[in-house]
Amino acid sequence: MSLSRADIDFASDLFSDIPDLSTRRMFGGLGIYCGDTIFGLMLSDGRLMLKAQGDFAQRLAGDGAEQWTYTRKNGASAAMPYWTLPEAAMEDPEQALALARDAIDALR
Repeated sequence: MSLSRADIDFASDLFSDIPDLSTRRMFGGLGIYCGDTIFGLMLSDGRLMLKAQGDFAQRLAGDGAEQWTYTRKNGASAAMPYWTLPEAAMEDPEQALALARDAIDALR
């Protein structure tokens, strides 16, 4: 499945206050950037993910976010450093934007 123009517009609008925001299609999904720093993804199924490790990842987990995992060809499970946007943030654009800013700050 590939993202629609409406999906891409939604992500761009949601994070429009991020300075130097850009998006790039990749693997049927979307990379979301602040300048040269990728801070988020929209997977091909429409799930929004924020890049997080350490304390910020623990905070997202505490807010109900789930880490992106997938199964490799050999059957092994792999975890990526991306976490779903918590459900509350999907309903509150200000909270989603604040989390995106926190993700960017944690990456710097």
